Amino acid sequence: MADKVNIAVDAMGGDNAPAEVVKGCIEALEQAPGLKISLVGIEDKVRAELSKYTYDPDRIEVIHASEVIEMAEPPVMAVRTKKDSSLVRCMYLVKEGKCDALVTAGSTGAFLVGGQIIVGRIKGVERPPLAPFIPTLNGRCLLLDCGANVDARPSQLVQFAKIGSAYVRKACGIDNPRVGIVNIGAEEEKGNALVKETFPLLKATPEINFIGSVEARDIPYGAADVVVCEAFVGNVILKMYEGVGTALMKSMKEAFMSSTKSKIGALLAKPALKKTLKQYDTNRYGGAPLLGCNGLLVKTHGSSKSAPICNSILQCKLFADQNINNDIKEMFSISSDI
Repeated sequence: MADKVNIAVDAMGGDNAPAEVVKGCIEALEQAPGLKISLVGIEDKVRAELSKYTYDPDRIEVIHASEVIEMAEPPVMAVRTKKDSSLVRCMYLVKEGKCDALVTAGSTGAFLVGGQIIVGRIKGVERPPLAPFIPTLNGRCLLLDCGANVDARPSQLVQFAKIGSAYVRKACGIDNPRVGIVNIGAEEEKGNALVKETFPLLKATPEINFIGSVEARDIPYGAADVVVCEAFVGNVILKMYEGVGTALMKSMKEAFMSSTKSKIGALLAKPALKKTLKQYDTNRYGGAPLLGCNGLLVKTHGSSKSAPICNSILQCKLFADQNINNDIKEMFSISSDI
């Protein structure tokens, strides 16, 4: 376990920055004693938010960055021209080893570009996948890729499976995680060209516990611990997951408020409902790490408030404490030697 973990946090990233970002940092410090945070952003705005809280000043460093990358900016151009932006400064803190990880709710495009060209890939990794945990009936599963590589090749999907397995082993304590590939049916002969070509490669990969195809409807039931797909499919699954969850909650609320009897029923059922809804809250798992880079980079929703920011920071601490990146590096080091 690391003695002290230093997380670079993009204070200006996201719709609710810097207020909710700073609040999330304070909440994380309260929950994790061995944690230090480097808050990067426009200094006077960051300090104005920090003044609202009581905290140990030795555990928060404010680093001034004069620029902000906006959500709509072209990612490559933004990363190359805005060298003093909060996100780019955070990337360099990780690259230079001054921080162990990075958390941002800012531009996803700039995050992906910066991860590739500033922090860089682990040797042997073709394309780092974006890999969020999503809730299931019996816990959670890792979905990768959900946004980084829309046109992935079969060899890259195999790498996603290996990287995801290494991450889940340490993060979830599952010794032999089940790996499934997203498909339109359970039969091996089904699927598009990418799935059909990848399937036998996964079967022949000894480092993973490949269980075959997984249909989208089976993912919420916990059919696999690691779910592999290219980013177009993964992003559709993730956003459908989130949209259906929000719609169901809205419908339930309207139903419970529709009459006096239903309001009484809602009051009686509230403790059980609260527990169940918490189980399916994606915010409790933190953000989506870009796995396979030379440092941990975590992206949270642009609309994130303090809770997902806090959980993403705690997620980074777990990653550093468990030395997960070293496991991924060793995996590809061994592969390159064979």
